Amino acid sequence: MVVQISRFLFIPLTLTFLLPFPSLPSSAAASPSFHHHHHHHHFTMSSSLLQSPVAKKVEHVMEQFGDVRIDNYYWLRDDSRTNPQVLSYLRQENNYTNSIMSGTKNFEDKLFEEIRGRIKEDDISVPLRKGNYYYYVKNLEGKEYVQHCRRLIPNNQRVPSVYDIMPTGSEAPHEHVILDENINAQNYQYYRIGAFQVSPNNKLVAYAEDTKGNEIYIVHVIDAETKTLIGESLVGVTSYLEWVGDDALIYITMDEILRPDKVWLHVLGTEQSKDTCLYVEKDDMFSLDLYASESKQYLFVASESKNTRFNFYLDVLKPGEGLKILTPRVDGIDTTVSHRGDHFFITRRSDQFFNSEVVACPVDNTSSTTVLLPHRESVKIQEIQLFSDHLVAYERENGLQKITIHHLPPIGESLRSLEDGQAVNFIDPVYSVYLSESEFSSSILRFSYSSLKTPSSVYDYDMNASISVLKRIDSVLGGFDSTRYVTERKWAPASDGILVPISIVYRKDLVKLDGSDPLLLYGYGSYEVCVDPGFKSSRLSLLDRGFIYAIAHIRGGGEMGRQWYENGKLLKKKNTFTDFIASAEYLIENKFCSKEKLCIEGRSAGGLLIGSVLNMRPDLFKAAVAGVPFVDVVTTMLDPTIPLTTSEWEEWGDPRKEEFYFYMKSYSPVDNVKAQSYPHILVTAGLNDPRVLYSEPAKFVAKLRDMKTDDNILLFKCELGVGHFSKSGRFEKLQEDTFTYIFILKALNMTTLLES
Repeated sequence: MVVQISRFLFIPLTLTFLLPFPSLPSSAAASPSFHHHHHHHHFTMSSSLLQSPVAKKVEHVMEQFGDVRIDNYYWLRDDSRTNPQVLSYLRQENNYTNSIMSGTKNFEDKLFEEIRGRIKEDDISVPLRKGNYYYYVKNLEGKEYVQHCRRLIPNNQRVPSVYDIMPTGSEAPHEHVILDENINAQNYQYYRIGAFQVSPNNKLVAYAEDTKGNEIYIVHVIDAETKTLIGESLVGVTSYLEWVGDDALIYITMDEILRPDKVWLHVLGTEQSKDTCLYVEKDDMFSLDLYASESKQYLFVASESKNTRFNFYLDVLKPGEGLKILTPRVDGIDTTVSHRGDHFFITRRSDQFFNSEVVACPVDNTSSTTVLLPHRESVKIQEIQLFSDHLVAYERENGLQKITIHHLPPIGESLRSLEDGQAVNFIDPVYSVYLSESEFSSSILRFSYSSLKTPSSVYDYDMNASISVLKRIDSVLGGFDSTRYVTERKWAPASDGILVPISIVYRKDLVKLDGSDPLLLYGYGSYEVCVDPGFKSSRLSLLDRGFIYAIAHIRGGGEMGRQWYENGKLLKKKNTFTDFIASAEYLIENKFCSKEKLCIEGRSAGGLLIGSVLNMRPDLFKAAVAGVPFVDVVTTMLDPTIPLTTSEWEEWGDPRKEEFYFYMKSYSPVDNVKAQSYPHILVTAGLNDPRVLYSEPAKFVAKLRDMKTDDNILLFKCELGVGHFSKSGRFEKLQEDTFTYIFILKALNMTTLLES
């Protein structure tokens, strides 16, 4: 799966399948008991009792196109992250948050135990076949991180079948732990493995680890059996890493603004300083990507901006020949490539074919293409997955994902347009489904599936027999029963009449649907990211207390195809915010909630959404949570030294141009804080975050404190040891959910529901 680096990539459920388990733990609970003891004294949400922090004002004048902006909190940005005054202010904010929340600390602990209690602590992923081995990851009781393991495939399972189950008993081939992340993580506050790559002969493993949360990795190569380190480790690299045969690696490094810009070839046993640079991307609008074909015969290097992407290929058997151009750079054309037999396969998007088409070309004549899947206005081709005899298209129609399977002619025969394929069926009306690594030489498609009421599941699908077999569904402890929940899709009319899809889930025996139910509305709406409705077990703590949970699939995201994204970016960015407001109004009008019960949440670019709608319609919401929010749009986008600003000009616009400057200024949250009443607000940040500078949320909070006219709670929680993706351990991550939920319950005066 290709993940474009963006400043505000929040990891949506889509990407969690890059991790061995979805990082959002999946599980659920029995209905908590509802005893209404009223101890009102510690539920007061007025902040007047405690003095909130006051950031000093230091006038910083900025002028552009004759327009003067004054930023009194510009001083909060310190890229060295060592300025004592800045750190002191952040600590004051954290202390204030702790004291405001101290009255509910016992509820927080109780809720954390409830959320953690749904997770089956010892668990293994569905084993993946590579060579003679099954590879899998394993969670252990009480441990934050996983073990990477393998076992030999028994002789009677040499021919793959959807019914295979890896034997684990005493008679089975023994389990070998290649890497235990718990041991590696002992010395660090943060630990994440970004790549775990087994060599083609299954003898070595190369893995990339980040021990700070700043997304800069060290790559170690070990002997898979003995775990001995092989050669020197590679430092200062990204997690883009692939094997070239059994004795060399290809990897990518970043420049000083964290833009992946160089591709290197490293031969095992040589020094990193002697590595060969295969390509440098000098254009700072472009970032590099690296991936292997499913056939493993080619590696591909892509260079992409927000609207253009082109590709090189490397023949794994002839690395000495270097990278060759497969698709040239043409402005506005976006290509992703793969390989099977004697053809390259290309998924190609252009302004004309905005939802993409799939073409093939012979390996020895790349300019001669044949259309396999034509462009369709109503169906977006998201990606394809190749097998020796099949092409699988992951598509999206009317806001829903679909998987279509096409049979390919035998390798060596010419390719022609593919007729209607076969659709895979799913069990819920709204859901999310993701590509999973499968075995190229087999006819078994593996995919991951979940919905707002169905825990994360892995299926193996026999493409010849059209049979789906459930291989694993996340265990949800505590009496979870998915039949108690209803999930559905609604359509909210936007201000221009366009219908915006909303995904909804609730527990049918607890909600009244008369306007009195509490509701949490989530949104993102940038980078063509699709926030497809997936399962999250911690969310059950809200659903089981009578909450409705909804996701607004607003423009700027990709849920309804490419044009949904095009109509929510640059000079149409405000559609993102007005679509969210329209979704909120629809939910109120249709009795899913009232203003007094409506809470909203967004992270990262979704935090920009929350900041903007709070300034636009503070009357519409009771409480808001903005996680690592991008809120200082104009100032940040005027500064090309900030990581990833340059590549983002194609998303938000370049404010060095007058039209963009004034449009961006008109919605930038920091620039639009007004003297008005705001809802209860929780803002979070990470001091080491390379994607959203901690100073953006800090400034937003300081300015709100100075200007807002209400007594509602405003909290700022800045983690001083982590980056954009919060804590790294699986239980630590739950603490953030717990805190967010307690804040929401407190804002709604519902913390009594936590008493048992």
